[in-house]
Amino acid sequence: MSNPADYRPSNIPTEPGVYRFYDKDDRVIYVGKAKNLKNRLNSYFGSNLATKTHRMVHTAVRVDWTIVGTEIEALALEFTWIKSFNPQFNVQFKDDKTYPYLAVSLSEQYPRLFVSRQKHVKGNRYFGPFTNTWALRGTVEVLQRSFPVRACTQSNFNRAVATKRQCLLGDIGKCSAPCVDWITEEEHTALAKQLVAYLDRNPTDIAESVQADMERAAENEEFELAAKLRDQLTALGKTTEFTETSLNNNFSADLVAIHEEVTHAAASLFSIRAGRIIASRAWIIDLSDVLEGEDVISAALAKIYIESKVPSEILVDREPSDLESLTGWLAGIANHKVSISVPQRGEKYEMLRTVARNANQALIQYLSKRSNDVAVVGRALEEIQEALGLFELPLRIECFDISNIQGKHMVASMVVFEDGQPKKSDYRRFAIDDDAGFDDTRAMNHVLTRRMKRYLAERDVDVQELKMQGGARPKFAYPPQLIVVDGGAPQVNAAYQALAALGLENIPLVGLAKRLEEVWLPNNGDPIILPRHSEGLYLMQRVRDEAHRFAITFHRSKRSAVMLESLLDEIPLLGEVRRKALLDRFGSVGAIRKASLEEIAAVPGIGEKIALIINESLHEQEEAAPSIDLGTGEIRG
Repeated sequence: MSNPADYRPSNIPTEPGVYRFYDKDDRVIYVGKAKNLKNRLNSYFGSNLATKTHRMVHTAVRVDWTIVGTEIEALALEFTWIKSFNPQFNVQFKDDKTYPYLAVSLSEQYPRLFVSRQKHVKGNRYFGPFTNTWALRGTVEVLQRSFPVRACTQSNFNRAVATKRQCLLGDIGKCSAPCVDWITEEEHTALAKQLVAYLDRNPTDIAESVQADMERAAENEEFELAAKLRDQLTALGKTTEFTETSLNNNFSADLVAIHEEVTHAAASLFSIRAGRIIASRAWIIDLSDVLEGEDVISAALAKIYIESKVPSEILVDREPSDLESLTGWLAGIANHKVSISVPQRGEKYEMLRTVARNANQALIQYLSKRSNDVAVVGRALEEIQEALGLFELPLRIECFDISNIQGKHMVASMVVFEDGQPKKSDYRRFAIDDDAGFDDTRAMNHVLTRRMKRYLAERDVDVQELKMQGGARPKFAYPPQLIVVDGGAPQVNAAYQALAALGLENIPLVGLAKRLEEVWLPNNGDPIILPRHSEGLYLMQRVRDEAHRFAITFHRSKRSAVMLESLLDEIPLLGEVRRKALLDRFGSVGAIRKASLEEIAAVPGIGEKIALIINESLHEQEEAAPSIDLGTGEIRG
């Protein structure tokens, strides 16, 4: 690690500009912009730097800068350098897929329609990207019926010209066959431009134009041309049907949303033209080295539009920090006015929520694949071992969580992660008798005591003898290398008392508090703060959240059962046997309430008189407490 004082520059100008930090191998590790270079650069050499900023300036060995005239020029240069150098500490976008584009080669003598995964050939018009290649090829097939532009390679086109024989696409009406002069060069170019116009704007305009041409040809008794235009109009309708959504035809914009978690974020893009979603794409953003305060949405917009055509309207789910200069830069490269806004209601807002959900799903899929990455899991376990000072890797982690409502219907869960992966066969639920007025700390002590007593009882079991008898080693006989409890110092100390009482205080124990995600050790007044984007912290959060989910699921089922029994308890003449018979027959109080008197009376032990009492009582309960969800036991309002 270098000493920033050794390379701190002097005589820094106060003009706007862009600066670069370099490491010992002379690689650019960070690019930034500033309205005032002196003020901004001096902030990197202070004493109270955030964690990742501190790591960056200690990794760097020198810094230089370039003065520009305006903030917009600084923004443009910053994005250009980030694209060129791909610096470690700038926002990084990961995309393990190459997306297909629909392309039209307008620069060729006879323009061609094709699918491409490259988007940098000059003279081609690109539309997309598309997430599903099969769907794109289906769209191309329908488009060729409406706009029979050639789709063959140049070598196949030259062969057809030489042999005077069109290809199969010409025979089946998917190519206008300019190779054999079925259509002139000018007509074919006009057809390609019509295709581009269709993909660029409202398909209704194109349909109306083709409709007018067809009617004109029919009036002029050009029946063959009118028939071709009729077929084109039919195919055009199928294309529109294939691609349109329920959005307004005047809705044309790009929508960008960000979903952030602890270590990563995802950016999702939908391109909508004339009410049709013509393209969608997602990127994963690694936040592990992103400096504190970096604007992810600005970086996302730069990533997207430094390579793509800029629309007139961009909708985002959060406002960029440098909105004015970013808008100016985009307008400059697009040569037209650009607006960036955050919709608050209506159709655009609802569509943006869909984009945000797609970003969330993209991140879930990425993290799901990543959680199975042996290298990532190994690094997380090593970070936990180092941060907590453990003697060995925590290959088996057990986490405990308590769930209750105001001390009632209390339950607990235990989840197990081995080698960083959930081992659901070892999950356990604990029902807690809360008549004694248990709180979270007493319940945690109680549950840890029960679990560890089982461990002590089963650890000395003769496994060989058990196997000879056809049994397996008891699952509670495995000791954890780390116990995690959901909560702060009170919960950790309660759990530690349970371990100490059984002579097991040597088992590592921590608590993970939700408020600031701090890690608490037993009988320690100060928590351990793991780096926010630490792999170890992310693994511990996964374990804690899984324990919470498992506890909540058990708690809801128990609470629902209590709610059902209590409702039936209030009905006269219903004892335990009759209550059980009703629930066995109907399954729930809601089903009993919907049943007819005859159906209720048919249940063994009920009869017409008691059926009438049940029916009246349940409907009175419904009127008195309409806000209770009898399916889950939850209060709605």
